[in-house]
Amino acid sequence: MGGPEIERLIGLLAKLPGLGPRSARRTALRLLQEPQTRLLPLAQALQDAARTVRACATCGNLDSTDPCQVCADPHRDRAIICVVEGVGDLWALERAHVHRGTYHVLGGTLSPLAGVGPDDLNVPSLLARVAAGGIGEVILALGATVDGATTTHWLTERLRPSGVAVTRVAQGVPIGGALDVLDDGTLAAALRARRAF
Repeated sequence: MGGPEIERLIGLLAKLPGLGPRSARRTALRLLQEPQTRLLPLAQALQDAARTVRACATCGNLDSTDPCQVCADPHRDRAIICVVEGVGDLWALERAHVHRGTYHVLGGTLSPLAGVGPDDLNVPSLLARVAAGGIGEVILALGATVDGATTTHWLTERLRPSGVAVTRVAQGVPIGGALDVLDDGTLAAALRARRAF
């Protein structure tokens, strides 16, 4: 096929989420066929990102500024913190334009089976933000998994003494979802989260 440089490029691309060996080969070929318009700009963007992007000291978001653009936005409602598992969840909420408060990235969820405990998560800074005052609500926007539920319960217990309102995102039937294909847990959550018209 190609020399060691090409194989290394393919190997690195294959490690990216969503790219297997075949997709990585196609991507590498496309980049190499147009190096001036695809490969070199990508290499420069990767280098710039590696040099400048860091975790925000306030919320844990990734940005080239600290505090990040979300935390620095004067139009944000600073009384509301939305707690998410990872930066990808924060970015998804921002894309949807559904939250105008601030965020806090935990960096994972509690998972006893995987050996992830409270000390492995970004919890102390969340508790410090709440203890500093001015927070009225903490929204727990964690996944509908066993680990997400465990983390939600654990955080609720830690936040309760502060007196802030602790809420969680609704879970249940997705838009366009048919009831007969949903699992029992999703159906139960949907019925528990029902509300009046």
